[in-house]
Amino acid sequence: MAKRSLAATLIWPGLFTAVGLALLIALGVWQLHRLAWKEGLIAEVSARVGAPPVGLPPESAWPSLKPADYEYRHVRAAGFYDFAHQALIFRALGNPRGRYGGPGYLVLTPLKLSDGAIVIVNRGFIPEDKKAAFSGGADQGPPAAEIIGLMRSPESRTWFTPADDPAAGQWFTRDPFAIAAAMKLDRVAPFTIDADAGPDPAALPEGGETILSFPNNHLSYAFTWFGMALALIGVFGTFAWKKREEFARD
Repeated sequence: MAKRSLAATLIWPGLFTAVGLALLIALGVWQLHRLAWKEGLIAEVSARVGAPPVGLPPESAWPSLKPADYEYRHVRAAGFYDFAHQALIFRALGNPRGRYGGPGYLVLTPLKLSDGAIVIVNRGFIPEDKKAAFSGGADQGPPAAEIIGLMRSPESRTWFTPADDPAAGQWFTRDPFAIAAAMKLDRVAPFTIDADAGPDPAALPEGGETILSFPNNHLSYAFTWFGMALALIGVFGTFAWKKREEFARD
């Protein structure tokens, strides 16, 4: 009778423990899968960034491009900058590897290719006090340019990203579609290029602004979930042992 009563006492805590264990172990295994994915991503990005630059995909291929296939690809392009239609993208902080801690702006300038198509180039970062010198139409040097840089997919908005105000020259996202629509530009690539740092370290905009930092805490997360699973086993084991002693004394 005591054994049946003990079993009845433990059945529901045991079921909840089993469900909790299954969930915690599944979360730990999922984090291990995420770890493998993140390590593969980091290796792929490192290989693309370090590879010799190649030519841009032809305009005919742009509609079918997928960000996963081109993100951080090292490319080269030549054309003429359209300084009258560039956008200054606000950043609260500059690249920590650069000279300026920010706030400031990323200077995104349309580059017209020889065939008439346009690629928007992130020429780099400028501090906030240099904004007037890089506003549309300002003298920024010869328009002919040959650039080398990394292909980037459009920047996603978050709930906290302010709305762009093209009329006021206020931009907050590196989005070629939004810039093209506001500037009434045709044949614009669905990606941007982050220009590499130039030979003059004092030149502005400061190129080489791509932040290549990918947090990879998945292994510690996995250990956390597996550790919680072991703790749950310990809690249930302690509970069951105490109940067994209680029934033994009865």
